[in-house]
Amino acid sequence: MRRLFCFFISISFILSIFSQNKIFNLEDVFKSRKLYADNLSQLQWLPDSYDYVYVKDSFLLKTNVDQTAVDTFVSISQINDALKAIDMPILRSFPYILHWTSHRGFYFYWQNQYLHYSMDSKSIDRKIILDKDAENIQVDFDHAQVAYTIKNDLYIVSEQFAPLRVNQETPEEVKFGHIVHRNEFGIEQGSFWSPKGNYLAFYRMDESMVSDYPLVDISSRIAELKKEKYPMAGETSHGVSLGVYDVKNKKIVYMQTGEPKDQYLCCVTWSPDENYIYICLLNRAQNHMKCNQYDAQTGAFMKTLFEESNSRYVEPCHPLFFLPDNSNQFVWLSRRDGWNHMYLYDISGKLMKQLTRGTWEVKDIVGFDKSGKTMFFYANKDEITGNHFYSLQIKNQKITRITQELGVHKVSADYDGKYFLDAYNSLQIANEIKIKDKYGKEKALLLPNKNHLNEYALPQTSIFTIQNKNKDDLYCRMILPSAFDSTKTYPVFIYVYGGPHSQMVTNSWLSGGWFLHYMAQKGYIVFTLDNRGTNYRGFEFESCIHRRLGDLEVEDQMCGVAYLKSLDFVDTNRLSIDGWSYGGFMTMSMFLRHPGVFNRASCGGPVIDWKYYEVMYGERYMDTPQENPDGYKKASLLNYVDSLEGKLLIFHGALDPTVVWQNTLQFIDKSIKAQKQVDYFIYPTHGHNVGGFDRVHLWKKIENFHAY
Repeated sequence: MRRLFCFFISISFILSIFSQNKIFNLEDVFKSRKLYADNLSQLQWLPDSYDYVYVKDSFLLKTNVDQTAVDTFVSISQINDALKAIDMPILRSFPYILHWTSHRGFYFYWQNQYLHYSMDSKSIDRKIILDKDAENIQVDFDHAQVAYTIKNDLYIVSEQFAPLRVNQETPEEVKFGHIVHRNEFGIEQGSFWSPKGNYLAFYRMDESMVSDYPLVDISSRIAELKKEKYPMAGETSHGVSLGVYDVKNKKIVYMQTGEPKDQYLCCVTWSPDENYIYICLLNRAQNHMKCNQYDAQTGAFMKTLFEESNSRYVEPCHPLFFLPDNSNQFVWLSRRDGWNHMYLYDISGKLMKQLTRGTWEVKDIVGFDKSGKTMFFYANKDEITGNHFYSLQIKNQKITRITQELGVHKVSADYDGKYFLDAYNSLQIANEIKIKDKYGKEKALLLPNKNHLNEYALPQTSIFTIQNKNKDDLYCRMILPSAFDSTKTYPVFIYVYGGPHSQMVTNSWLSGGWFLHYMAQKGYIVFTLDNRGTNYRGFEFESCIHRRLGDLEVEDQMCGVAYLKSLDFVDTNRLSIDGWSYGGFMTMSMFLRHPGVFNRASCGGPVIDWKYYEVMYGERYMDTPQENPDGYKKASLLNYVDSLEGKLLIFHGALDPTVVWQNTLQFIDKSIKAQKQVDYFIYPTHGHNVGGFDRVHLWKKIENFHAY
């Protein structure tokens, strides 16, 4: 019996070993829910209470911070009965709740309609119908009205009235209610409802002076020309103004923002009483900003509250955050002292005080508690590679760290800021959810961490720092091959981005994403480094690349390469690089400016020459080609074609509206003339990246190209 027992133990042990040797299947990333961590779907607080809800199977469950009971709040069958009653198709899964109007009712989106479900009447008691072609949608749930665009025109619709076109005329090549300035400066919407719903502010963008850039759409029998308004660095840009539509009187007034037309209008903010609009006017050179107040009813300029300037650039990206208990004061985010911090102003433009300070950065302002005396924000104060949640007492600037565990946190406050739902992950934690109080003390564990990938050969990931020549700490991530053996040598797959507004090295679950861990499973050491120019390390660290893109970033990356070469388990003859967009520019810069170091490189949508890139981003970091000819010349990858050694694979989307196709076509043309061999692959129906299931094709293409 003992021998038989030992046999079973041995078999069990062997099976456990084999069960932990599975390799990720790239197709499963899009098909299998098993690859993703457990979660509480649609976890959110109910309004004006300490109750919270989440979806499980086909039911919306409700409980409270004390977890005294878990009740079935709403079922999908009840919602489907309500849909049948108004002759609408039924749902297959529980709808995503967009907005709770009360403890007993919520809006969800279905069949081009915003529908309101009442739990008391068990019916759809309100609905707002949108056009099937609606885009740029902005919903004012509190007043049951929606703004949206169809082509170049702006419309509003509500429960009370049918769609109304805001702009009565449609001049050619002028857009109303669209996102402007190519999504720079934190601009993510084209229209802005006023706090009480009486007005709609909107952007008017005149692109008539901007050159048409040709993109080719092959989806039709005869390929069609798709025109993209693309203002290249140093060329004529579009003109933007801000209008205000009076919903009741159906009239428009435009804010008197003045000239020049190609200035940037950022950080649009309504005053709480709807009387004023605040706009940050940034000059085209992006080195001088004015925060202005305008009369919302007349459009008249009232005053400039404050100005900011910098010899490199100023980049306003956040609105004004008015205090709930004092509508005469607001919080402003700025890097004026070299780090992104909060400043308290009054509406006269007087700086009351700096609220936060130190060699760390506020990442985002979340809001205020019910009293308005405490505000909540994310920052990297205690962990550069993490994302932590804090409270700030405005009166005395006392900061309390609410998230204690290292990693990346996403936090939701209840109605009065007493309790918080904290979902977080890290290199070791796939997903864990807790309730915390305002002091950061754990109230309840809602979802414990679970190793859902225990059948897979998970690579070991570490985060550490090295120093560059300037003695700056550079954060690095290394993913070692499964079953790593330090006595062996391995090829290295370097993944790089390296541009502004990026942080690749984070203390998060599967940091870097599925594909990088898959490559480690395939036997590569996978390495990523955040160089100078990347985010959350202070203004100097990010802006030192100004006017010389590619210089300091590559210098830092080569410090990472030197570190790799110092490791006994690295095969220095098998170093390869991969990156996309700015990472594509970085990949090719490293490959071409340091010939012979890397034996192969792959990249997608790379900026080849910054004079082919758009005005807003390009001129911020390089100025214009006319102002900085030497910087543009040195950064242009066209000037390094002759140094090409090793294998190079370039991807591009034929419909790329961000890094236009001309970039890589120019490089290919020059490579042909120089008799240099380059592998080139086009994704005919994709834009700036390859999305959806087609991404598996891209991943496999990269894997095969880098195989030794």
